[in-house]
Amino acid sequence: MAFTLRQLQFFVAAAEKGSVSGAARALSISQSSVTEAVRALEDDLGVTLFDRQARGMEITHKGSAFLRHARQILQDVATARTAFQDDAVQVTGRLSLGVTSLVAGYVLSDILSRFRRAYPQVELNVIEDSGEYLQHLLIGGELDVAVLLTSSVRDRMALHVEALLVSPYRLWLPLGHPLAQQEAIALEQLAGQPLIQLMVDEIEESMRHLMAALAVKPEVAFRTRSVEAVRSLVATGAGLAILPSLVYRPWSLEGDRIEIRDVSSELPSVQVGLAWRKGAPLSQVAFNFIRSAQGTIPSR
Repeated sequence: MAFTLRQLQFFVAAAEKGSVSGAARALSISQSSVTEAVRALEDDLGVTLFDRQARGMEITHKGSAFLRHARQILQDVATARTAFQDDAVQVTGRLSLGVTSLVAGYVLSDILSRFRRAYPQVELNVIEDSGEYLQHLLIGGELDVAVLLTSSVRDRMALHVEALLVSPYRLWLPLGHPLAQQEAIALEQLAGQPLIQLMVDEIEESMRHLMAALAVKPEVAFRTRSVEAVRSLVATGAGLAILPSLVYRPWSLEGDRIEIRDVSSELPSVQVGLAWRKGAPLSQVAFNFIRSAQGTIPSR
């Protein structure tokens, strides 16, 4: 039986996340669906794509080689979806798009690359600002659509909101940290640990509420608006961090390794999605952008 695009999508997610559970969270599906898809793909190819380990999966040499092909196939399919547009009726126009800083760095490129391939004649005007200010611009009609953390949208009576992905909070640790020996860590175990806090979008507020609920609070050693600074500080052992998995990368800019672990306690999640004004007709360009974004599944 030939492999399917669905199997390729699940395989790529598992390779990028390093575990079945991570892939399942990124795709909002069950872990069994990922496991079955990867096993079926291995049976079809006749090779072992992953070495199964206690703390996840490590891609094999043949798996790494096939990963390049899988990504190319999925990219070719995405391109093929736009290959039969009628050049005589190319969509033109202007789109005013708002985006928050966290979304701009980690989600927007996936969405924009798909939209630009499909509608190359559309002029884009992108504004980066806080979620609160973008909501003000949307309600005032100064923006067509915003890509932001939808969990922070306040005025649901004035705005349509649609989530594109849900990203759970995870614990970041330096390589070799004693807590990294565990698969899941309770928040109470962070008592007395130095914490690096990111002051961006709603993350600061979420962490403040989370810490307030703890009997013994971690010590905030450093506050910053830079995700790269958090990465460097965690990697060099200056502290731990609790951040959405969508901003996780395994290496700092200096080349130091960063570990990531689940937190067993109840944590909030970050929802990234779209917002646009209610009660006003969407332009064809804005409608096309929303439809394009809905078909994009960022691997986070």
